[in-house]
Amino acid sequence: MHFDLADLRLLAAIAATGSLSKAAATFPVAVSAASTRLRLFEARSGLTLFLRKADGMQLTPAGRLVLESARGVLGEAQKLQDTLRELAGQRRITLHLAASTVTNSTLLPAVLGPFLADYPEVDLQLVEHKSIDVLRVVLAGECEIGVYDGNLVNEGVVSLPFRTERLVLLVPLDHPLAGRGQLRLADALGFPFVCLPAERAMQRFVEELAMNLAMPLKVRVRAPSFEAIAQLVAQHAGIAMLPETAAVRAEQELAVRRVALEERWATLELRICFRSWEALSSHGRQLVSFLSGQ
Repeated sequence: MHFDLADLRLLAAIAATGSLSKAAATFPVAVSAASTRLRLFEARSGLTLFLRKADGMQLTPAGRLVLESARGVLGEAQKLQDTLRELAGQRRITLHLAASTVTNSTLLPAVLGPFLADYPEVDLQLVEHKSIDVLRVVLAGECEIGVYDGNLVNEGVVSLPFRTERLVLLVPLDHPLAGRGQLRLADALGFPFVCLPAERAMQRFVEELAMNLAMPLKVRVRAPSFEAIAQLVAQHAGIAMLPETAAVRAEQELAVRRVALEERWATLELRICFRSWEALSSHGRQLVSFLSGQ
């Protein structure tokens, strides 16, 4: 049978207001025109959708089922309309992506460029958190998508694999630890460290590890980025813990060496998380598909 979106909007308006005249006023359209549209819809479908009563209109059982489907169609139509406006550049979209220091500083910048080039209508806000807080803000709806350490319990979110990253120590070439193939963090805590600012998520993680070993970190200097930290390590200001991706780059340019850490926590199985596929915006789905494909 034939119907159009105006038919479905009229059904939803009558159900919401309980009155044909009030529903007609929301369009606006004459009550006689609204009555004719409803009568023709019922005739084409062979169904009675509303009971006409003195105090208003009430959905029949068939009407409730039709209304449920109508709302689904109207919702999808609105999504299509929004997408068309976005693609035509008439609407800016902001996606919020929460991730750890490691992910934000080393992995995401290398992969997000092509996505942003394909979707010029999207503005992307990267928010930095510890992995446990990434899960919290995604569950709370504060960020649509997150990237977190998959070793954590992830109840309440959908989780997809992203990348594997490792934390390593970076030391000067002539440092006493430079000849070690691998070691435990406790073996390094007697030396001064070059660190990120105290408020950065990864730095809080490292200092908590040291406190758990009852060996507080000896912070000699704090630097704003992994690149600045590597420069200071090469100049013997101290040693540092870095993501292996950043440490490999530093080894290629500076007189430094990376040393593997034995602990299980040093291997980060990074995963993408979101509340549900249905809850994602259309662009959020595209970003998840892009990241999981990377």
